[in-house]
Amino acid sequence: MPALLDRFLRYVRIDTQSAENTGTVPSTHKQLDLCKLLEKECHELGLHDVSLDKHGIVMATIPSTIPAHVPAIAWLAHVDTSPETTGTHVKPQVITHYQGGDIVLPGDPTKVIRVSDNPRLLQLIGKTIITTDGTTLLGADDKSGVVVIMDAAKYLMTHPEIPHGPVRVCFTCDEEIGHGVDHLNLKKLDVICGYTLDGDGQGSIDSETFSADLAVVTVKGINIHPSIGKGKMVNALRIMGEFLARLPADHLSPETTDGRQGFIHPYHMEGGVAEAHVRLILRDFETAKLKDYATLLTNLAGELTARHPRSDITVEFHKQYRNMRDGLILEPRAVAKAVAATWAAGLEPEMSIIRGGTDGSRLTEMGLPTPNLSTGEHNPHSPLEWTCLEEMQTCSKVLVELAREWGNERE
Repeated sequence: MPALLDRFLRYVRIDTQSAENTGTVPSTHKQLDLCKLLEKECHELGLHDVSLDKHGIVMATIPSTIPAHVPAIAWLAHVDTSPETTGTHVKPQVITHYQGGDIVLPGDPTKVIRVSDNPRLLQLIGKTIITTDGTTLLGADDKSGVVVIMDAAKYLMTHPEIPHGPVRVCFTCDEEIGHGVDHLNLKKLDVICGYTLDGDGQGSIDSETFSADLAVVTVKGINIHPSIGKGKMVNALRIMGEFLARLPADHLSPETTDGRQGFIHPYHMEGGVAEAHVRLILRDFETAKLKDYATLLTNLAGELTARHPRSDITVEFHKQYRNMRDGLILEPRAVAKAVAATWAAGLEPEMSIIRGGTDGSRLTEMGLPTPNLSTGEHNPHSPLEWTCLEEMQTCSKVLVELAREWGNERE
């Protein structure tokens, strides 16, 4: 575990925050700092076919230890961290032999990881907990996944007596902004199924995700000096405020939903009197409901256009990803093998759903069945993010057992 901890601390100190609307691939050049390090470390582990392309995608192969032909699988994780919270100058706090109780973050004592909000902590007494100092996110989403993959790869490379087929490891950029697999060459990856390492805790197998669209609402007004604004000014900000105020407040929002309930979530607004923009994410486990949410937004825009006829209000919709549920039936062994591997690692498998998405959502839609597995991460996208070293180690064991399980599929 000391080596696993050292690897994690090295990775999270590298700022890999992605950014929307930069027009570059990857969206931030700093993501390549970790990609280049991973390329180097894959070579050092002795992996085969190591590559790093211009899009920041790292690929490598753990070679088969079985003479017969065995299906190849892939383990995937993303290097970027969320644009929502800074990942610059991460200062990890390592709490060995956690004794229980709330965890105050030293860089900002107003930030407290409370047991009441994180009941999983009650089961981790005596374990090693890693947090930030409260001024940044930790980056366990998804550097825990990167670490778990690299640790499992190291184990398999140093234990050739374990029978397994070829395993492709793959690290991508820009997952947090929905572009993680835009440039991933599935023919080059050449596997029967994949597994994203991007889930929380340990022992979970995610076989469903939200379906997701993005909506961009634009209000164009008329700006003029406020001293002569009467009858002439059309304030786009005020109209946008009306638009947001008319969204459902007691349902269809992240603050009021859980489980399989969907939502409409405005998460970024900018502009001025002349023009204002708001970006909203539309989420539901039933893809058809996204059309209902789009209709709701379109109707609101129509109502406000009638109320403010000199304004111009438009709503644009962009497809993001779809529930992986339907695509996974193309390769039922993908989930079945994950269940068997979890049992073999000493855990009881927990079939779960994600109120979000992973690279696996899009990969499954693209024809590569890709469920999502645990990595030990908790509270992603927040300064209250934390991870558990022992959970990461257990997740690594699951991957080793997963490789062994697929090694039984000799053709």
